[in-house]
This record gives sequence, structure tokens and C-alpha cells, in this order.
Amino acid sequence: MDFRPIVAPSIRELFIQQLEGAILSGQLKPGDRLPTERELADTMHISKTVVHEGLRELHRLGFLDIASRRGVTVADYAQTGSLETLTAIMDYHGGLPDEKTARSIVDTADCAIGRDAARLVVDGLEGFRDDYEEHVQHHRCLASLQNPVPCVALCPAGVDIPGYMALVGAGRYADAVRLIRKDNPMPTACAYICEHPCEARCRRNMIDDPINIRGLKRYAVDHAGVVPNPPCAPATGKTAAIVGGGPSGLSCAYYLALMGHKVTIFEECSKLGGMLRYGIPSYRFPREKLDAEIDSILSLGIEVRTNVRIGRDIWLEELEKQYDCIYIAIGAHQDKKTGIPGEDSRNVISAVEMLKAIGDDVMPDFTGKQVVVIGGGNVAMDVTRSSIRLGASKVSCVYRRRLEDMTALPDEVAGATAEGAEMITLAAPVRIEADDDGVARALWVQPQIIGDVDKSGRPRPNRAALDEVRIPADIIVVAIGQGIEIQGFDQAGVPITRGGRLVAALSGQVSDMDNVFAGGDCVTGPATAIRAIAAGKVAAANIDEHLGYHHEIQVDVDIPAPRLNNCPPHGRINTTEREACERKCDFEDIECGLTEEGAVTEASRCLRCDHFGYGIFRGGRDIKW
Repeated sequence: MDFRPIVAPSIRELFIQQLEGAILSGQLKPGDRLPTERELADTMHISKTVVHEGLRELHRLGFLDIASRRGVTVADYAQTGSLETLTAIMDYHGGLPDEKTARSIVDTADCAIGRDAARLVVDGLEGFRDDYEEHVQHHRCLASLQNPVPCVALCPAGVDIPGYMALVGAGRYADAVRLIRKDNPMPTACAYICEHPCEARCRRNMIDDPINIRGLKRYAVDHAGVVPNPPCAPATGKTAAIVGGGPSGLSCAYYLALMGHKVTIFEECSKLGGMLRYGIPSYRFPREKLDAEIDSILSLGIEVRTNVRIGRDIWLEELEKQYDCIYIAIGAHQDKKTGIPGEDSRNVISAVEMLKAIGDDVMPDFTGKQVVVIGGGNVAMDVTRSSIRLGASKVSCVYRRRLEDMTALPDEVAGATAEGAEMITLAAPVRIEADDDGVARALWVQPQIIGDVDKSGRPRPNRAALDEVRIPADIIVVAIGQGIEIQGFDQAGVPITRGGRLVAALSGQVSDMDNVFAGGDCVTGPATAIRAIAAGKVAAANIDEHLGYHHEIQVDVDIPAPRLNNCPPHGRINTTEREACERKCDFEDIECGLTEEGAVTEASRCLRCDHFGYGIFRGGRDIKW
């Protein structure tokens, strides 16, 4: 090997670093007077020359003010700093300063060139902070802007999408599943319910329409048969406790088990699956498919303890003593209240409560009932469509914005409408009417008029000059979001945000708790299954490193080489659904997957960006786990 000289920082550089650190950490504040050069030299056991030169350099960087009679004082660098000041702040933090500080430096710069250059930095900081931080801290690209393979970059788990689509096109479905599992241990779940963000920037959009990536994944998992897991690494003797058996916890457990660690899952409910079981109705994700996927993960030797709640049956401190590492992935299973009068009336239930009962096969009887659902997200659509299947005579979904502003997937809204649900938009709930027995009888709403665009990018609803409207209801379902059950964790010292989320670093590690990690919905707030899976994967990799290992998940799948062919415009082949009049009567799978002909045709539409024009992907660092 080639040996390179080892360069140590000079005394001058160490002096500058120490003083700069004291200023940026807040130990020295703007206006504070520094000791004399002689005093600094004597205190720090360095020469006066080093002190003199170091102070002059910090003055040049904008951190100090030097006056002949007043001595040296700390400058208000946020007001008087330059582009060099901004750069120094970035270097110190290993990332980027807050937008307020950066903008202040730009606004107060007295040099046109410096101001314009700094403004470019700040504009980039405000729009793409995550990308900057990833480059500065980890010397890698998030791939959210200039992505080598757009679909891979937008997949939270980083699945090799072109690879498995090529395998599907070649009829090698088991190999496709094996390739997916390298980065996502729950391919079946994502094949059925993933919101497929990977399709957003599919380069096929330049020609016609994005490839039906989720449809191809479903075809693979439906036709692969039983695909065995790869062998586990030799046992390490290390133990890990996973708190929460949802997609994030299961993913973390899967990878840790493959790495040779002994894993135990602690789950509050009677069954594993989290929101995949207790939030996604079986007509979207059949329970037998979910159970098979969970059984495949557990076959790695993972121990499971159900009906165990932290803070009731066992304390987090006990787990810390019993296990080498802990991963908290409790999800977001707590319902949120509307805060309107009458919400405590009988027959007012939460979406979380309703879907959890259905997940445990306890079906509510809505026969002949008028059901009103409050909300406009995917969960609201799930309870709306479930209410129809439970026999409701009429189901209305009330939303305070417009139909096009709903956060639910358009396909879900269209599906609910086709099954007979009524969408009542621009109607803000104001109170719930109850009878003398305290039973809900109606929802009163205030008509809205659409207004200016808010921070979310959607037009804000405002009160319209119209009278309140009464909507009769026998059952009212509140589906306005989910919260996180923090009891038991806050008492154990886990940091909690003001919004009720657990605080963890990007690595998943919880501050001031050396062997505790957290991820998924309990950290980010309610999100998608694939994001929860990705969080579990990240946590597993970092837990492995924390335990003193460096395992990498590998797969020995030979991906078919791309073929040079013309790519004429071709229509996208979509999956279909059973007829609405049929599917609304049961909880069976509503979607009809692709045919073999459709799957082969759709796979052939892939432009193979991983090879053509982006050769750094294959064999490069991006393909490593």
C-alpha cells in the first residue's frame, strides 16, 4: 500500500478552533471582551505570536472585532458576517447553520459579490437542507436532486427497482423477491399497499407514463411461491429487544437476525403487524398475505412476546439491563380528537378504534346505520369503505377543504365514491348533536369558502357566509390523524417533542441513551409503510455498528443484462379492481393483479437507467447495503 504523510494541525489552528468553538457554542457571546494577548498566551501556554495571528484570522472571518483602545471583543457575526463566516459556521457544525443566522449574514453583507454568493448558499439551504447536510456530514448524495437512478433514489428503502423489474420480465419471480428483500424484508406488504413514490420521477415520463412499479412487484410476490430467506450470519452472542411489532420493528428484527444477533420482539397487541394489521383493511391487504410475510421473518429464529406493554408489564429500564440494544418502533396508534362539543357522545368512535377492532376480527355492526366520517386522508377512506362493507345504509365523508385537496390517494377517493360513499367537502365540523340519552344523532358543519394558499401548499378554507348545516348520523367516525402513546417512555427518560414524538438522530440513536434507538412513525409522525420499513433497516445497520460489527446484507442474484431496443411510446398497463357492486359486499382483495402478458410488457418499458447513462450504479457504492 501507499503510505501518506500524517499531517497534524498547527498550534495556531488549534487556537483558532478552540476560540471559534467557544463563540459558536455560545460560551462567548457577542460583545464579550477577550483577555489581552499576553493573558491568553500565558493561560493557554502558547506564544504571543500565535495568539496575535489567530485573533487576526478570527477577525478576518467575522467572529471578532479588534479596536486599538477597546481591545478584542466578540462580534455580532450574524449581523456583520460574510460568506467566509457562513462557511466557517458550516464547517464547525459539520453541516449547516440555521436559516435565520444564514439569512441575517446575507441581508447585512456590505459586499455585492459576497451578498449574491451567500444568497445562493442560503436559497439552497432553505430548499435543500437535507441534501447539504448529507454531503457535509457523510460525504454522500441523498439523490433527491441529481439522482443516478430516479426510482431507486425515491424509494425510502433504496430497493434495486430496475433490477427486480428486469427479473420479472425474465420470468424469475423468486429471484425478484430475493433482490427486493435485500433492502425491504416486506415485499408483499409493499406490493399491495405501497404509495409507490418511486414512480414520481420515473424517466419513462419523458416518453409516455411512469412504469407500474408496484404492479410488477405484486406480480412477482404473487407468482414467486415460497422464497426462503438467506442464511443468517454466525451468532454474535449479542441481544436486541424490539419494542413494537409493526413494519419498522419487523424490518429491524429481520436484518438484525440475519446479522447473527438474538432478537426478541415485544408487542402490546395480541398479533404482530402494527398498522398493516390494525390500520389497513383486509380488502387492501389480505390477512393471509400479511401472516405469511410475518411468519417468513420470524422463521429466522426471532422470539416474540405479545400483550406486553412498556410501562405496564415491563419497564424500559429492565430491557436496558437485559439486552445489549433496544429499538423502539411503537408506531402511532393513538387517536386524535377534534375538540368540538359533543365529541364524547355515544356512537362517536375513532378510526384507530374501529380499524383495530376489524384487525382483531371483531366486526362492528353498522347494518342500516347512517355513518359520517370526519377526515380526508387515507385512513378516512379506509373507514369510509369499511363502513360500507359493514352494512351501513349511507356513508358520508366530511372534509373541510376541497375534494382535490384531500391527502388521500386519488385512487382511494375514487374507489370510495364508486362504492357509494358521499363526499361532503368545504364543510368544517363545529359540534355533534346528541339526544337525551347522550347518543350522537347528527354532525353540524359550517360551510367553507376556499382562500389563500397556506404553508402546506393547499388553499386555506375560510368560513363562508352561510348557515350551519345538519348532517344526520347514527355513527360518527373521527379520522383526523393519529398520535403516539408516549407513556412509559417519557418516564424512562426518552426525549419527547412538544408534539408528542420520540426524538432520535438520523442514525436512530436516542440522545443520552447509549444503547437505545427509535424509528418509524413514533419518531416521524404517521407516515407510510415503506418509510417505516426504511427506518427499521437504517436502525438495524446502526445497531450492528454500535455492537461492534459491520455486517452487510448481500444477495447473489444475477440481474439480466439490458437489451438495446427502441422505446416507442406505449400505454401504461394498470391493475384493475373488482366491480364496485361486488367488492363493497365483502373484505376480500379488491385489486386484480397484472396478467403475465401485462407484466412482461410493462417490465419491457423500463429504460434501464441503472445502465444506460448511469453506469456508476452497478457495482458502485449505491448498490451496497
